[in-house]
Amino acid sequence: MPTVWTIGYEQTAMPAFLAALQGAGIEVLADVRAIAASRRPGFSKNALAANLAEAGIEYRHFRALGTPADGRAAARALDLPKLERIYAGQLELPEALAAGAELAALARERRVALLCYEREPGCCHRTLLRKAMLADCDAVDLYP
Repeated sequence: MPTVWTIGYEQTAMPAFLAALQGAGIEVLADVRAIAASRRPGFSKNALAANLAEAGIEYRHFRALGTPADGRAAARALDLPKLERIYAGQLELPEALAAGAELAALARERRVALLCYEREPGCCHRTLLRKAMLADCDAVDLYP
């Protein structure tokens, strides 16, 4: 059975984040944020890709697997049933289905970690994504 890792960058800095990925032998970081921007230094798309490249880790952005704005608001409010409902609709979109299939194929070939902001995977859509589209994978949550 393949394994997929997940990681959030809330409350961490780039050195600890990279160390967690490298310690797990991650080859590809799959950014599953709808908007790959961050106020945290080093975690916006271009800076993150550059930091990962220096660490020998490939960066891939799967925008279609991100949470829409109303889902992000539900996550911030810790309204998990609403987040689940909204995100389930997102995953039914053709672009999300295609991205999910691409991600699943990648996870069968390489060591992939799903990235989003939240430290706790149970409060984040990456766990919903993993259960919906990567159900045949074991899961390991990394905490930098």
